[in-house]
Amino acid sequence: MKKLLIAASLGLALAVPAHAATYAIDPTHTFVFYEIGHFGTSTNRGRFDRKEGTVQFDRAAKTGKVEISFDLTAISTGVAPLDKHLQSADFFDTAKHPSAKFVGEKFVFSGDKVTEVAGTLTMLGKAQPVTLKATQFNCYMNPMLKREVCGGDFETTIKRSQWGMNWGLNMGVPDDVRLLIQVEAVKQ
Repeated sequence: MKKLLIAASLGLALAVPAHAATYAIDPTHTFVFYEIGHFGTSTNRGRFDRKEGTVQFDRAAKTGKVEISFDLTAISTGVAPLDKHLQSADFFDTAKHPSAKFVGEKFVFSGDKVTEVAGTLTMLGKAQPVTLKATQFNCYMNPMLKREVCGGDFETTIKRSQWGMNWGLNMGVPDDVRLLIQVEAVKQ
């Protein structure tokens, strides 16, 4: 009888669903970059210096949810006049839409590694589906924080016109924009 109770208890414990852990985006190890061609000669690059978000992550259940917001007023190209132009109504229209947000709720795994996250990117008041592909992903015990940190490098290419960002298309400024997101999040 005792063995039966132990076996039943163990079975119930194994049947309990795994719970997602919560991770806070580490802004010192998380960056959102963009790249866009410049009239077929070179590549313009910039980044958004202020970002925040959370990740719900369950490796055992192979599920997750990520929310990351980035401040479009904090765009940094290294060229102040270009930053101002990108903040104008020609591009991000930061007076009306100061931030963008990615919410991903479909995680794809290979083993215990995330290989892509599908979700929605909301920018300029429009939401469009976006899938971020992982070029690398890992979790580790941070020796300084004494907590688990998970993260990776993710990328996708979007068409800016899907969000109504059409300036320069008729002059040869490309529609395709490559987004690169380097993210690390600390288990809470």
